[in-house]
Amino acid sequence: MLGGCRRALPAALGPALRGRAAGSGRRAVSTSWCPVGSAFDVKKQQQLRGSTAGRETGLFGVPELSCPEGFQEAQDKALQESERLVQKACSTPPGPETVMIFDQLSDSLCRVADLADFVKVAHPDFAFREAAEEACRNIGTVVEKLNTDVELCQSLRRLLADEVVMSSLDPETRRVAELFMFDFEISGIHLDEEKRKKAVDLNVRILDLCNEFLIGTHLPNKIDKHVLPEHIRYNFTAEGNYLQVAGLHADCPDDLVREAGYKIFLHSNSQQLKRLEELLASRNSLAQLVGYDTFAHRALQGTMAKNPETVRQFLEKLSDRLSKRTQEDFEMMTRMKMKLNPHNSTLMPWDHPYYSGVLRVERYNIDPGLYCPFFSLGACMEGLNSLFSRLLGISLYAEQTKSGEIWSEDVRKLAVVHETEGLLGYIYCDFFQRPDKPHQDCHFTVRGGRLRENGEYQLPVVVLMLSLPHSASGAPTLLSPGMMENLFHEMGHAMHSMLGRTRYQHVTGTRCPTDFAEVPSILMEYFANDYRVVNQFARHYKTGQPLPKNMVSRLCESKKVCAAADMQLQVFYAVLDQIYHGKHPLKKSTTEILKETQEKVYGLPYVPNTAHIWLAEKTKNFDHRLLSALYTFRFSYELLSQAWQLRFSHLMGYGAKYYSYLMSRAVASMVWKQCFAQNPFDRAMGERYRREMLAHGGGKEPILMVQGMLQKSPSVEDFVDALVSDLDHDFETFIMDS
Repeated sequence: MLGGCRRALPAALGPALRGRAAGSGRRAVSTSWCPVGSAFDVKKQQQLRGSTAGRETGLFGVPELSCPEGFQEAQDKALQESERLVQKACSTPPGPETVMIFDQLSDSLCRVADLADFVKVAHPDFAFREAAEEACRNIGTVVEKLNTDVELCQSLRRLLADEVVMSSLDPETRRVAELFMFDFEISGIHLDEEKRKKAVDLNVRILDLCNEFLIGTHLPNKIDKHVLPEHIRYNFTAEGNYLQVAGLHADCPDDLVREAGYKIFLHSNSQQLKRLEELLASRNSLAQLVGYDTFAHRALQGTMAKNPETVRQFLEKLSDRLSKRTQEDFEMMTRMKMKLNPHNSTLMPWDHPYYSGVLRVERYNIDPGLYCPFFSLGACMEGLNSLFSRLLGISLYAEQTKSGEIWSEDVRKLAVVHETEGLLGYIYCDFFQRPDKPHQDCHFTVRGGRLRENGEYQLPVVVLMLSLPHSASGAPTLLSPGMMENLFHEMGHAMHSMLGRTRYQHVTGTRCPTDFAEVPSILMEYFANDYRVVNQFARHYKTGQPLPKNMVSRLCESKKVCAAADMQLQVFYAVLDQIYHGKHPLKKSTTEILKETQEKVYGLPYVPNTAHIWLAEKTKNFDHRLLSALYTFRFSYELLSQAWQLRFSHLMGYGAKYYSYLMSRAVASMVWKQCFAQNPFDRAMGERYRREMLAHGGGKEPILMVQGMLQKSPSVEDFVDALVSDLDHDFETFIMDS
């Protein structure tokens, strides 16, 4: 029933603003965009707020959320409203009003659940995060009960069984009615009362396990500092006599640091392992309980791929096409490692990100420091504004906020305005790093768009969350090329949310199948890498000099260095995800499956259970204190094998759907080459893109939207061809560099 609610979409300001838009109370996005605390301080922000300053409200303008306790009030209101709507749905004769009531019911719960889903991970106040977490769990439990409410389902079933009424409904309303029924079916509405209760219990347990597992993926591993060689200890956070290893340190030039990060951070944790095993078993039990062979079969219903067999075929064909290129990439990385470290030339998993990066820099001279001065945050926002204006007739304006509306002083609110349709919605930009904020780039739907009963349109509200560093005093925030591309990516999600102006919030914007939801965001990466687009905004923040074309060309071509190996790594992740969510019981442990799949699909060796031996070998001052530390390490970590899967957070939100990134990239590649490569500012193509793909949200079959844009229905071979062709080097750039 609430299947339309979507959480964050993971692989997007503080301005000194100019030019007020006439009569709007807004200011246009400016190239002088710089963060709070430097050129743009809190006092100036209060001045810009003008008449709204001093007026109190709650988060996102929700009055109840001026304090953590307000989540309980918002939750209670939503639950009271849902009870009223359930009664109304059950007593309403079959007709279009039935679908509208179901959508109102979904909206009343989603508006609390989706907002809380963002607050629980991003709010700087622990009390707010805790209250939001509790609200998420409570609303989630109610949703699972509604998804197995027989009387509620019967009211929808009466509509679907009435052929006369159904034939009179418009296509979007029919599809939304069918999607609501689909949510009932995958939740086990057809089961007897005892089994329905079991399905609810499994869903609630799965929700808890996902939250627990996600927390575990980010927790650092702690180790006695004497275990590591003294000369590399400074790379890790010290805490008394211990060091915290909180990541892979994949970009560190010291081979030993990368090796230590990989072996210690990925060392197995028995508690996290039990969570994963229980989660996979629970998902499988739920799938089989409601009538599916595997969880993957249940998860892939309604997607572009439709079933695990198509996904497997896609991944196998892609892997076969990548095989030779991947091997060549590994050989290049091995030669580079031999050149820089002749005493240890075996290429290991912790070497891939680093040496591929070294090769890119060496071959194309793409030191990020050369590019950052051209990519100030303000310039990038102007670039997006210009692109959206020319392509879609849309402008971004900085909106004044009320006291209490935002959760951090450096958050900015943008109004999205169409040249003829007016205000389309709001984007809250949470772009800067702060303590306890996740280091990940995400798009969150806070409120979905829908047509209200009074004929007004409920404007969508989203948050874009990035992890940009605060700028030095007096200077603008400067983005690396990767940060710039991520900004474009996340803004692609936001435009999907703004332009998916569906009648029903259940299918608004990014509330669509996962393997289609990533298409608009990945397509924006192609725009971010096109010189004609970049040339519109990339200016040196001091001199005003445009970014030279050959620098853009080199940057784009550098991304193709070792790109086959990078893509092969994504195939490995996707295959592993499919196996974990395939036939159960699993034939082997999750770690044994990881080892087998890594060596078969990825190609680089799995790291066995040798962490304590490795630490002893790497340490020069092998004394009694070290022996004691090693003994402690051995038993505190239980000497289980390296278990990368326990850090694979995408297993939660993207369970059985990790392939979506690859399939979406294939579609985005085809759309770019066919529709925008010749002219990235083609307004006619922009309007077609909106009409055929963005406007429908999830209100139309995803493959039909792709077909409408491409004027053909792509095959698995077409997807693979599109991905592989992206690896080919540009001949003009190759000649220039030669």
